[in-house]
Amino acid sequence: MQKNIGDVYKGMDLACDTYPSDETVNPKAYLDAIPTYKAGDIAIIFTPDDTHYDIALACIKQGMHVMVTKPIVQSLEHHINLIKAAKENNVLVAMEVHKRLDPFYADARDRARSQLGNFQYMYAYMSQPKHQLETFKAWAGKSSDISYYLNSHHIDFSEWTLQGIARPVRVTGTSSTGVAHSKGMKTEDSITLTVQWENLNDKSLGCAVYTSSWVAPKSDVHSQQRFFYMGSNGEINVDQAHRGMTVANDGKPFASVNPLFMKYTPTNGEFSGQGSYGVRSFECFVDACREVNAGTKSIEAFDDGSLATACTTVQGTAILEAGRKSLDTDGRPMDILYGDDGHTPVEIRPHEFL
Repeated sequence: MQKNIGDVYKGMDLACDTYPSDETVNPKAYLDAIPTYKAGDIAIIFTPDDTHYDIALACIKQGMHVMVTKPIVQSLEHHINLIKAAKENNVLVAMEVHKRLDPFYADARDRARSQLGNFQYMYAYMSQPKHQLETFKAWAGKSSDISYYLNSHHIDFSEWTLQGIARPVRVTGTSSTGVAHSKGMKTEDSITLTVQWENLNDKSLGCAVYTSSWVAPKSDVHSQQRFFYMGSNGEINVDQAHRGMTVANDGKPFASVNPLFMKYTPTNGEFSGQGSYGVRSFECFVDACREVNAGTKSIEAFDDGSLATACTTVQGTAILEAGRKSLDTDGRPMDILYGDDGHTPVEIRPHEFL
């Protein structure tokens, strides 16, 4: 923190209590930290995927509002449990997906909903360089995979965009392997989820293909990320990795940068990235929690798409879990089944071929 924040920006207070201490490893340290907070406080969870559920549930029971990085959890069962706990404790629970605040993605979403008609086809790709395998070797292939980690971004975009328009009904997972295995890691290099979406107005079908990889070569960006979306009335292309700004410095690689996400360069020595959507994602959640605490808004008020609430992200969790189940059964398609409301998944079942 001192190197990356204190030594870069003026006037940044880095004082904080840590659980556990810097000299200790304790996966259950959150149980010591949570009692030091009161109802109405906020927990922001950025930990390995398989730990999200236990930490979030404990915070909710303490009466805390909770923001969890994507994926919010790894199973439909856990997601539904969080929704129930949030309602019982009247707290706001949401997933941190900053792409919803990206003006390119937000405009693409609004255009798709208002102008492009029924969903037809989407292709989304997101990658990170292969040195990330070393960064994540403690959990890669053991407690999570690259689909949960990266496909979750564009799957959430689809759910957000198609809310009330279409729903996912079938998921098939395929993968590529080799690089990770050569490093002694039992995990996929790339994962592709093919998802059949059903348009609600006429039961017609659309298809989305989500691919994620963590074996890409180093390039001008840390993460390649782009999508193509087609509706019955038009199409959209978005390349989130290349925003038209490139930087070349002596002694450093050529880079395409995106200060819309995070403006790291200080202004007169001070942090000036408050308007970046990577910051606003947290700001919007904190503002929402303050409104709930003040009694001016209910937790249900934020199910309108303004936040990625637990109630409005269930389909994404179902897709990711169904994808993992498909991969684990040699690519067998998985059907997503719905309850009486027609939009909340309740079960994932292997597809039966007739």
